[in-house]
Amino acid sequence: MKRRYVFIILGLLLAGITVFLAFGQTETTINKSSDDTAQYNQEEDTEKSADETDNQGETSHGEASAEASEEPISQLQALLNAAVQRTIDFFTNRDAHITAIGDSLTQGVGDDVVDGGYIGILDNRINEQSQLVSFDNYGKRGNRSNQLLNRLKDPEIEQSIENADMVLITVGANDIMQVVKENFTNLQVNDFTPAKDLYEANLQQIFEKINDLNVDAEIYLVGIYNPFLNYFEGIDELDMIVSSWNQTSQNVTEQYDNTTFIPIADLFDEGENDLFADDNFHPNHRGYQLFARRVLEYLPNQ
Repeated sequence: MKRRYVFIILGLLLAGITVFLAFGQTETTINKSSDDTAQYNQEEDTEKSADETDNQGETSHGEASAEASEEPISQLQALLNAAVQRTIDFFTNRDAHITAIGDSLTQGVGDDVVDGGYIGILDNRINEQSQLVSFDNYGKRGNRSNQLLNRLKDPEIEQSIENADMVLITVGANDIMQVVKENFTNLQVNDFTPAKDLYEANLQQIFEKINDLNVDAEIYLVGIYNPFLNYFEGIDELDMIVSSWNQTSQNVTEQYDNTTFIPIADLFDEGENDLFADDNFHPNHRGYQLFARRVLEYLPNQ
């Protein structure tokens, strides 16, 4: 066990430096209203065969490609299309509004095809045939739970939440990253406990604030995946930390009738290698497609 901790300490020393660059505080807010969706009429598929030089546009019916190498992508499109159709049926005849708040996963960092990552994918697909849902995206790279809580005081965000039917949240990963940055020369599992307790308290305040603004809004908290998976596969302690934080998130959501937890850790832990962007931390377009599909599975719950 001692040798394992030595390995973690040395590994996270390197990861801490990389994380500082990948999850730095250079933050850009993307406020994307429904008018922005016109430029994304057809979402492009980033998967290419070795002989192709042009991007292949996605089909609206998820047709299987003739190329055997693209068959998994076609299967993903079929599943995504089915989930989208259920959501479209749910939103039909509604003047619906979704507010997305959170960190770089809401901002869509890593997606080089669609602006806004999973939110952009949801926007494109749900509104592909007609405008059913308006989206406001307030994702901000590097946001921790305390920073997101402070941003909820922004009048623009307050107004968006007041008008929202649903609120989508990604938060927590940067709280974990902060522990790594602050302790990477002598990192221990116990270092994460105080930060997790603070995260839990912040999360409760975030939900309380949203409910104060709009008691009728449905709130969806998206879970955390292991951001070190590509660097340190199979280290049980890292998986244990992420699992513990996800359990805390789920426990908090269960305290509120209008709040749902959406797990995503399993999406990035099933042996698929081509789900991460070049920084090896954020999802790429394919990763965000899986992300969007999982979120769609939870949205029509009433």
